Amino acid sequence: MNDLNATENSGALVDTRQNPLVVARSIIKNYQIGHSDVNVLQGIDLRIYRGEFLAIRGASGAGKSTLLHLLGGLDTPNSGEIIFDGQNLGSMSELELSRFRNAKVGFIFQAYHLLPELDALENVCLPARMARRNPGEVESRGRELLERVGLSNRWEHRPSELSGGEQQRVAIARALINDPAVILADEPTGNLDSHTGEEIISLLCSLREERNATLIIATHDAKLAARAPHGIEIVDGKASNNNTPQPG
Repeated sequence: MNDLNATENSGALVDTRQNPLVVARSIIKNYQIGHSDVNVLQGIDLRIYRGEFLAIRGASGAGKSTLLHLLGGLDTPNSGEIIFDGQNLGSMSELELSRFRNAKVGFIFQAYHLLPELDALENVCLPARMARRNPGEVESRGRELLERVGLSNRWEHRPSELSGGEQQRVAIARALINDPAVILADEPTGNLDSHTGEEIISLLCSLREERNATLIIATHDAKLAARAPHGIEIVDGKASNNNTPQPG
């Protein structure tokens, strides 16, 4: 993230002597709405290292979610390139991108995106089942993760039977089932009260440190962003304070 050889990053050592895990170069993203072009991202450059905790800040509509989706291969830029663990996402087919996302990236969405017809354990295990992992190992791993996020007694409950905080915990466990290199969280506390939101972000930080995973959070919440040792703010489509340590 910066010019130091290594930085202590909230309990995990981020070694910037190694190659970055994710590199974004000159990213431009526009959308056409009706007859108008909306310029969302206008030349974003990033280097993100293994084990790093990065906050992407900005007002609503600034492009935080768009950048998160681009970094995780859910969307493609109009120009520029994203290199993830040495692979150029722009050169992948849709099938290759799908396999990449399943293996390398854990997504946590503000709206949870749990399947209503599945119980908590089934939701958590779904990405691993899609990867055709051993069913017995997958279920054991799913139960372990639900216990880790404090839901060992709720695994048979469907999303409609869970509170917002519980649904987000299920989503976190699901994001971790394939041991991803990067966890991407889009406004992970946006639908939660302040107390539950604090519990969720503390849980994410603890899980990140346990696995030395890279955590990237998109948020408009300044208090939440301050928890991350590094951050950028998107203003008018550009990144300001690019990858600088955050106070506190």
